[in-house]
Amino acid sequence: MKVIEAALNRGANNLSEFESKQVLAAYDIPVTVEKTAQSRKQALNIANEIGYPVALKASGPDLMHKTESDLIRLNLWDDSQLEQAYVDIVTEKGLNISEVLIQEMIPGNRELMAGLKRDAQFGPCVVFGLGGILTEILEDVAIRVAPLSNYDALDMMTSIRAKKILEPFRGQPPVDRNALAKILIALGTIGIENEAVSEIDINPIKLVRGKPRAVDALVVLV
Repeated sequence: MKVIEAALNRGANNLSEFESKQVLAAYDIPVTVEKTAQSRKQALNIANEIGYPVALKASGPDLMHKTESDLIRLNLWDDSQLEQAYVDIVTEKGLNISEVLIQEMIPGNRELMAGLKRDAQFGPCVVFGLGGILTEILEDVAIRVAPLSNYDALDMMTSIRAKKILEPFRGQPPVDRNALAKILIALGTIGIENEAVSEIDINPIKLVRGKPRAVDALVVLV
């Protein structure tokens, strides 16, 4: 893929969030509506184009841990909040931030994760489990070697301990398992077709009326 080739040519070890989602979208994985901005005016125009509320994040391939670095602002409801968030992030001490990502806000409490790990023995493996901070705390994941069949993908969903999260929850519809299965299958395909990709982390995946959508993503290169 061109975005991966361009990153390799510039010597990058990973893609930015925006670039990572371009890879996902090319394989029909649903991602958030978002655009990058290089100025406050651009950021405002994009936010109004997408529609409030939005999220604003620092953007770039060297910013792998934006939450820990306080480089994300969520639930921005108007131009004044967006402008303040923009100033806060681009003037962060010790960092040279020339680009930000403006992204639609996806509501909801249920968070899932999916990803790809390239194992030295088995090759590309697909990972699925709980998302958000629960990923590291509970380590409740299922792993399958790519390529995945639809049966494999659906079986992963019943293999995690917290599988009830996929069912109807507090008035919210169940997760569209077929749509989620397509994401898991696509991740395996990305790993098989792109040897330069060593890891993919989609966390969180949120749900829009039961349909999964990638809210944050990182593609790590070999």
